[in-house]
Amino acid sequence: MMNMFSLQDKMNLKYLNKIEFWVVSIIYGFSVLILISNGSETYHEIPYEFEKEHVEFSYLSNYFLPELFRYSLLYFSFLLLNFCCLPALYKKRNTGLNLFIIAVVYFFSGLVLSIVQTYSKAYQLVQYDNIEEAYNQIFFNSFAYSAWLILLMAIYFGLKKLSLALTEDQEEGSNKQMKMEIVFGAAFWFTGVLIFVATGAPLDVFLCWSLVVTACIFLTIYSVYYLIPAVLNQQKNFRTYYGKATMITLILAVPIGIIAALASGRGELFFIVNLFHIPAQLLISTQLAMYVYKTRHHTEEQITSLKKELGKSDANLGFLKSQINPHFLFNALNTLYGTALQEKADRTGEGIQKLGDMMRFMLQENMQDKISLSRDIDYLNNYIGLQKLRTSTTVDILINTEIEEQFTELEIAPMLLIPFVENAFKHGISLQSPSHIKVTLQTKNDILYFDVHNSIHLKADNDPEKLKSGIGLENVRQRLKLFYPNKHELIIRESAKEFFVHLTLNLQKNK
Repeated sequence: MMNMFSLQDKMNLKYLNKIEFWVVSIIYGFSVLILISNGSETYHEIPYEFEKEHVEFSYLSNYFLPELFRYSLLYFSFLLLNFCCLPALYKKRNTGLNLFIIAVVYFFSGLVLSIVQTYSKAYQLVQYDNIEEAYNQIFFNSFAYSAWLILLMAIYFGLKKLSLALTEDQEEGSNKQMKMEIVFGAAFWFTGVLIFVATGAPLDVFLCWSLVVTACIFLTIYSVYYLIPAVLNQQKNFRTYYGKATMITLILAVPIGIIAALASGRGELFFIVNLFHIPAQLLISTQLAMYVYKTRHHTEEQITSLKKELGKSDANLGFLKSQINPHFLFNALNTLYGTALQEKADRTGEGIQKLGDMMRFMLQENMQDKISLSRDIDYLNNYIGLQKLRTSTTVDILINTEIEEQFTELEIAPMLLIPFVENAFKHGISLQSPSHIKVTLQTKNDILYFDVHNSIHLKADNDPEKLKSGIGLENVRQRLKLFYPNKHELIIRESAKEFFVHLTLNLQKNK
């Protein structure tokens, strides 16, 4: 189980890395597009600083190319540090090499930023007494800015690892998965914040990003874990889900807009934020939630199917090892041989026929997921019949069966009933002491009622069955949970001299 959790955590980390890569890439692409589209506006705003200092301004060399280099530097530095160097340092692999790479990134980014500054802030050069002092100040600021960026990326990586560590516990099920998805959402938000802070984006952009992404995280998680399951449990279609998701989006638009307007002091931001919020929820969050739910539901069905196959295989193997073992076959054959000497043909033929039917059942029908209840009862009767032949010469053994013979077209998972009977004969029969076994089985309205009541006898030390536990009641419990979840009731009572099993099983097919 620990290995399964470890594998799941690795898959979650890989998923998180993909999200980080695409978020940073999308933000980088949008930043370049905004840089290109805002060229005409920038041409009227930035040149003013140059004109005041009587410095010639070029849109290409003093604005577009420096900003493009700065965005690109941030983008590729983040990819290199977050996905290569910092993870390797965290795992203590190639420490010297990765520290060297980080140092190279620091000096290279500081150098590039300083050169970029000499073009984008060229009007500041004339404010110093000499050009050497101006370059020294620009280089110092650039390297300090580079160090701050690397530190910020390291802090982000540390926070990400801390968040993942908080979810790497023994908690199972949807709670752990929800924690992981909240971590993914927080990583998505923080990655955007990191880029916006590094590029000097205005407060309005940061505010809009935080509000919209927070709403996206909430609506996606709420839809996956609550809204979609509730809609499906009410047997409604997915159009109902989209309608409710739209209603939630419109309701959220009011507080989001108010928060944006109050925080910025600009009333128009109410509408600007909602121009991003409403399309983001309807086109991204609702579709993403539907995709995640369908994918997870399909995966859970596959896991359940694999568990059933595994449970069936374990039961088959356990049955072959414990039920049909050399000791049992030796007793059965000895019984048949003794009967043949006494009566020559009749009872011998009966015993051989029963044993043949049992072997045929094991080799053929036992490999199916479901079989006819009548065939499973035939196997049960054959087993009891053989045991009666073996114990017929002992008068103190009472075996009573009340098994219903007429069944409708009901089906059952093979070998769910026989373990209880096998345990009854194994622990309830003694050739030296009075013993009793009672087996009853009946069906009513597709519900099977099965009871086994037997005496208990301790095995002799030289009995080969003493150290064998058979298929085990725990194995039967697991198979019942897999094949009949919420459709069975198993009651087991034991005293010093008696053992009682009551099983109620709903055999109605799912519609």
